[in-house]
Amino acid sequence: MRGARISRWLIAVPMALLALATIYPLVFTGNAAMKTRRDYILDRFAFADTLRWDNIATAWTTAGTARYFANSVIVVAGAVAMLLLLGSMAGFALSHLRFRGSRALFLGCLAALFVPFQVIMVPLVRTMADTGLVDTYPGLILAYTAQYLPFTIYLMASYYSAIPTEITDAARIDGNTTYGVYRRIMLPMGRPALLSVGVLNALFCWNDVLIALLMMPSAEHRTLMVGVTSLRGQYSADIPTFASGVLIAAVPVLAVYLFFQRRIADAVTAGSTKG
Repeated sequence: MRGARISRWLIAVPMALLALATIYPLVFTGNAAMKTRRDYILDRFAFADTLRWDNIATAWTTAGTARYFANSVIVVAGAVAMLLLLGSMAGFALSHLRFRGSRALFLGCLAALFVPFQVIMVPLVRTMADTGLVDTYPGLILAYTAQYLPFTIYLMASYYSAIPTEITDAARIDGNTTYGVYRRIMLPMGRPALLSVGVLNALFCWNDVLIALLMMPSAEHRTLMVGVTSLRGQYSADIPTFASGVLIAAVPVLAVYLFFQRRIADAVTAGSTKG
């Protein structure tokens, strides 16, 4: 019994410290956003006396965060839609269709997961510039799709491979074409995986800074994360306004984690066991 209690403490203490290290930056940011510039300079670690929403309003309107927020919503929605469509179709093909080179194609998708974006960012940006897609919504959507499609294909193929082939064979006997099997059988059965992968891809695209900074250089088309980083230079002496922008950017991510945490865990563990 004593050994079991010691083991629990050895697990609980590091987990509590990790949770504290994760929560404290959010608490500090929210507290700084509620202060005036004078209060923050006098004591940055003291709790705010009253809740002041002026800084958040300033960051939302004057600093242009509302426009950045809208840009992020447009780009993330388009990228996630393309990723789910292409990823589900490719995952179905690689898991249930047998054709020459399917194994090599799947291994190629796995290999693409290990290629960092920094390796391909120069040719990608040059290609986008030559085609006139830099500083446009479709250009950033295509860049996100190219970056996260291998991850989406891998998870969807792992999920679809657990579906027995007898189901798809029965659908073909009933007269369904390959597209009919995908639309009538695989898409409905793949809804849990689609939701999980969609949530993860939305978080990846929302939190991205590097790709958006390269593809959207103008201030008008900045995404929220890039716009928030620019607040640090524009309002370098006004830390409460900068903290308000960070808080606005963090709230959607926190909401997604709270509502879809089980789906995120399912997506992370997809493919870890053989179906």
